[in-house]
Amino acid sequence: MIQRGTVQQAERTSAHGLVPVVGAIERQRPVGVQRPVPGGGSERPDTGGSIGRDVTVSGRPPRIEVPRWIQLVVFPLLLVLAWVLVTSVFHIVFLFMVAALVALLLDPIVRGLQRIRIPRGISVAIVYLSFLAALILVIAAIATAVVGQTKTAAVRFNDYFTHPHGLSGQTSADRDVNRLQHWLNTHHLRSIKIQRSGHNLVRRIRERDVGKYTNRIVNFVEGAAISIGKTIFSAVLLVVISIYMLLDLQRLGRIVDRRFPPRPGEAPLLLTLERALVSYVRGQALLSLIIGLSAGIGLWALGAVGLFPHGQEYALLFGAWAALTEVIPYLGPWLGAVPPLIFALVENPVSAIWVALLFLGIHQIEGHVVVPKVMGSALRLHPLLVIFGLAAGAEIYGFAGALTALPLLAVGRATWEFFSGRVKLEPWAGEPVPVEVELVEPPTAARK
Repeated sequence: MIQRGTVQQAERTSAHGLVPVVGAIERQRPVGVQRPVPGGGSERPDTGGSIGRDVTVSGRPPRIEVPRWIQLVVFPLLLVLAWVLVTSVFHIVFLFMVAALVALLLDPIVRGLQRIRIPRGISVAIVYLSFLAALILVIAAIATAVVGQTKTAAVRFNDYFTHPHGLSGQTSADRDVNRLQHWLNTHHLRSIKIQRSGHNLVRRIRERDVGKYTNRIVNFVEGAAISIGKTIFSAVLLVVISIYMLLDLQRLGRIVDRRFPPRPGEAPLLLTLERALVSYVRGQALLSLIIGLSAGIGLWALGAVGLFPHGQEYALLFGAWAALTEVIPYLGPWLGAVPPLIFALVENPVSAIWVALLFLGIHQIEGHVVVPKVMGSALRLHPLLVIFGLAAGAEIYGFAGALTALPLLAVGRATWEFFSGRVKLEPWAGEPVPVEVELVEPPTAARK
């Protein structure tokens, strides 16, 4: 604002001293220039010092700028403190992380029940009781089937090497050795003599009491079933923690939204994490479908050409089992191969070799091609990062670490994308600081 005025003053002498006389003040200002409204604050640029409900002119929430001294001092100290705490109570930290994943996965189902006017507490109880009942039924059915089939296979395997047939007194193993030697002789491979060595191998196995070893296998399977029951019992703590998290998830979401309000058209943080986990579940379902179809079609093909007796009848059942076990990283294809291998050993031990080769190929393709591509596309991660996450999870916490590695990667990616536009590090390359320099006049030649 441009102001110009003149003040005319005069001084008169009176009996009381000097008395000022003030004249008129004239003001002039340009036409068309807006004047500030009294009490109205001017628009200030976003300084990034705090965050709240206000948004910037572009519609985005203000960004938090982390000062350089925090980057240099506080961040390293926090990293060291976090490392010490995590290494000392890693099991508890891992338990809470898994509980958080479970709560985020089940929250969409709970919200769906809330839409039909069921209170959140009752919805949580319905969801957990349903999943618990289904889990108990599945594990009981699997354990009963595995133990029963293992006992049957052990008896048949023992009879294969020890039970004689007919007047010759040969066992089924001896007959298979003779058939193999006959096949070699009729296919111009007479130079290969395996009959004597094969019978010697069968005799050595028979003399070592096959039943003793098969009983050990049965005892191992029964012990494994008991261990599974103990694991389920120890998971009660995990269930309790996830229930408390799920009950308070809405309150936590409101707190996070107040502190970090979503941008226009952007989902809140917790909803973003839930969508990332749903993408993981979809990718895992697609992966299980691919592996289940591959195993089922492969076993059906082996049965069609006669390499796997009754393979066409049980291909659907074994394929479904392979799809179910694919949820378990690394061990999934091997566990999926156990029932068809046992069945092949019972029917014809030679066919077990073809079944083992089939699942070996499926395992190699699954680990190096299918999982990185499918899960990388579902989680929007590079395939190398998927492989690294699985390997790192298995190395850090074994089987449980490998099982939770990909969900944690999905949550980590979603969290990074949410906060990357809200947190800014103060740059280290700032403006140059002015330095006061005293100029000294060089001596002239005359002075010299």
